[in-house]
Amino acid sequence: MQIGNQTSVPHFILVGLHHLPQLRTPLFLAFLLIYILTVSGNGPTYWFLCHLSFLDMTISSATVPKMLAGFLSDSRVISFGGCVIQLFSFHFLGSTECFLYTFMAYDRFLDICKPLHNATIMTHRVCNYLALGSWLGGTIHSLFQTSFIFRLPFCGPNQVDYFFCDIPAILRLTHADTTINELVTFVDIGFLALTCFMLILTSYGYIVAASLRIQSVDGCHNRLQRLGALKKV
Repeated sequence: MQIGNQTSVPHFILVGLHHLPQLRTPLFLAFLLIYILTVSGNGPTYWFLCHLSFLDMTISSATVPKMLAGFLSDSRVISFGGCVIQLFSFHFLGSTECFLYTFMAYDRFLDICKPLHNATIMTHRVCNYLALGSWLGGTIHSLFQTSFIFRLPFCGPNQVDYFFCDIPAILRLTHADTTINELVTFVDIGFLALTCFMLILTSYGYIVAASLRIQSVDGCHNRLQRLGALKKV
């Protein structure tokens, strides 16, 4: 495989989890059970939850099956293309899930804080656009990250000191200067995660405040009812 004028390594070797040989079967069974529960435990009952369930199943499938195969055999080789696909899939699904959590938090905010306006704001068309925006945002984010990493030359070591192809482990295998890559990756992923987290936190902050106001009003109403009952007595 050619990148520029330099020959790239044809495959990578996933070192995986560091464990004793006698633990291979127990670890395989443990992760297999977790994987099965993850895949089978997502029955969608709601529009956004439908997408979230699919993401939970596929994000596990992007990394776990290859790790399970490594427990059963000594071969932990993954092709260069397979490594690219694995890294892209993991970040694509992860960032899409991050966007989806943010939109779900906004939907909950409308349900609790603006119940009379929720039906007019979160129409079926808007929900479709938000879901589509989550997938498009995840695609753009992951394409940028993947292309930015694999434009580097990989001509030397090919042992990935991790159980799947992820950015930090892959960057350690190139002889090129990765300072810019590390900085851009940190800023990009950090900005995405922090922005989604702050938006979710803000939404649930408003929800908690609204719930406290409702409880306060209910408490005042109950106290007035009790006072009225005492006066009648």
